[in-house]
Amino acid sequence: AARSCVVPMLSTLSLTLSYQVGVPSGRAAIATRSAGGPAMMARTPLMAGNWKMNTDLDEAVALAKAVSAEADKASGVDVAVCVPSPFLIPVKEALAGGKVGLGAQDCHWEDAGAFTGAISTSMIKSVGSDYVLAGHSERRAVFGDSDADVNKKVLKILAGGLKAILCIGELKEERESGETFNVCATQLSEGLAGVDAAMMKDIVIAYEPVWAIGTGLTATPEVAQETHAYIRSWFVENYSQEVADAVVIQYGGSVNDNNVDDLMACADIDGALVGGASLKADSFGRIVNYVKKEPTPRRAVVRSSAARRGRSRQNPDRGVLRRARIGAAGGACCFFEEVGPLG
Repeated sequence: AARSCVVPMLSTLSLTLSYQVGVPSGRAAIATRSAGGPAMMARTPLMAGNWKMNTDLDEAVALAKAVSAEADKASGVDVAVCVPSPFLIPVKEALAGGKVGLGAQDCHWEDAGAFTGAISTSMIKSVGSDYVLAGHSERRAVFGDSDADVNKKVLKILAGGLKAILCIGELKEERESGETFNVCATQLSEGLAGVDAAMMKDIVIAYEPVWAIGTGLTATPEVAQETHAYIRSWFVENYSQEVADAVVIQYGGSVNDNNVDDLMACADIDGALVGGASLKADSFGRIVNYVKKEPTPRRAVVRSSAARRGRSRQNPDRGVLRRARIGAAGGACCFFEEVGPLG
């Protein structure tokens, strides 16, 4: 059986939750699948490899061909590789005739000009790319990209007819201090400023806890699911149930062929953004061809007042008795009820 993604409540209760009979005190209610419940919306998972600053030309072409062959074996999953910019054209040629999408790892928000070393979205589009990463933690930490910079990139990617993979996630100290939801809310709110519901069809969210990227540490399926469920609930509040049900939310952070099955069994995890394991065709092929398990039940999302107050872009006056369905896409219903103003 798939591992349960039910976890103890980590946040201060500010919401009243419905509990099921038999659920131990201190655990959130489990939302179970019901034949009479909302229809499950099909979200196609996206497995994307981020090659970072790795490979030379020959290695990149060989890897692309091997990944394409592995992707041809997979069904019900989208696949992409985000490659170093010098290799966009040869990798595109190596992928020709297959179903693997091509992505760039970053872009500039200006059309052209004196920006040595930068690449524009028009350049990326002209070589046949489909995706562009924005806000990866290494761009934020090493190159100083602010949330405002990330937002300008996201808007430029969308304006250029490309799909943006917006990366968000907390540092180790932020996780330990209970700030994970606050960090995600801020990065979503600022990174998606100016992005309306119609534009969301070209946005993928990649949740990557920074402490798990390239460290060998991986958030357990329970921890990853809790944060993914929160992210989906953020879209309910700030966009709509429809947008929340449709948005693809990837997990990233030392995803490998040993943990992918359990991660993908969680109801709100819609694929992976894979680093090191994407550089080995057999490992990435196993990830792309993950073993599909019955999705585990989703638990109700519990958030602190701090994670909600002042974080909503489109509903700043929220507060009085509001109900929302979390995660109809997973075939399960969690309800939260907000009682009285939060401010």
